[in-house]
Amino acid sequence: MQRLYDFLRRHPTWVDGFWAVILLGISLVGGQVEQENRGTDLPILWVPVVVLLSLVVALRRRMPEKMLLLAAGVGVAQLVLDVATTPANFAMLVIVFTVAATGARWASRFALIAALVAAPLAQLRWPSPDSGTAGHVVGAVFTTVPFVLAWVLGDSIRTRRAYFAQLEERAARLEKEREAQAKVAVAAERARIARELHDVVAHNVSVMVVQADGAAYVLDAAPDQAKKALETISSTGRQALAEMRRLLGVLRTGEHQEGGEYVPQPDVEQIEDLVEQCRVSGLPVDFKVEGTPRPLPSGVELTAYRIVQEALTNTRKHGGPNAGASVRLVYFDDGLGLLVEDDGKGAPHELYEEGGADGQGHGLIGMRERVGMVGGTLDAGPRPGGGFRISALLPLKPAH
Repeated sequence: MQRLYDFLRRHPTWVDGFWAVILLGISLVGGQVEQENRGTDLPILWVPVVVLLSLVVALRRRMPEKMLLLAAGVGVAQLVLDVATTPANFAMLVIVFTVAATGARWASRFALIAALVAAPLAQLRWPSPDSGTAGHVVGAVFTTVPFVLAWVLGDSIRTRRAYFAQLEERAARLEKEREAQAKVAVAAERARIARELHDVVAHNVSVMVVQADGAAYVLDAAPDQAKKALETISSTGRQALAEMRRLLGVLRTGEHQEGGEYVPQPDVEQIEDLVEQCRVSGLPVDFKVEGTPRPLPSGVELTAYRIVQEALTNTRKHGGPNAGASVRLVYFDDGLGLLVEDDGKGAPHELYEEGGADGQGHGLIGMRERVGMVGGTLDAGPRPGGGFRISALLPLKPAH
């Protein structure tokens, strides 16, 4: 049954053609019966009228507007040429419904007007001899109601289809918007990963370079120091690989990394380890914490860690020989304050803005982006007498 139903839906003209043949057969049989009952011949135009009205049913969905005009023309010809109504006039009811449901708006309005005047005109043209004026009025109203109901039903189907089409369009639009938002989210995530990779590579590679230079310098004179520097290079390299593995793994879809776990993102507590690593690499760093340490939003902790990491990396790269740095963490009631200063007198401070002597890094631009993402503020610039200062205030979200 489902296959038959699907076939009928795919071939609506065949279905209409079948019903048109049925209507034609009923009309012809009914005409013969009426001819025998009256004992008179049917009008010569009776057969063409029946055939044309059957054609209206057969082609109603293929060309509804044209079939409406054909049905109206046949009806006018019946009135003018005195061809009485036949069972085939049921086609007018069908075409009114079809045009109201699927036809053009002008055709729908025309069908409504025709539905309102067809029955009264038929009563006037072929009045019943046994009915008075009141009977004619009642008959006209009674025969008009089916036409009006057919138009109302067709128009309601049109409205429902338009509503469903609007819902489908809205759903498709929302789906596209979701896809666009997903793409934006992916792009933002990739940008975040790029910043993370910059911080990881810039910091750890600079530490490794400094340690490698120191090891080469003291290799013969102080083997123990060279060995310690090499151990620092080794541990720093492993840490860099672990973080890069975590970040690059985010970009891999449908795959499982070896080990199945990612390294946790750095937080404020790891700043002390970062400072100690810088001290081991030969950069004196004074580290202090003011206020009462407490849990912070993960975004704020990661931002604070990366700012300190970037600032110390820039000090090592641009501070010049014998440069020192200081790091202050201040816990306020509504925020976390960061102050990173150095007394270097090496490269000009413009390089800090570019992020490196080659002008290809992120530097303070990346810092400002990170601080902006958590709604904080960042001030950076040279210190009086030399050196550089970076001050940041990261607001804390109120607990709910």
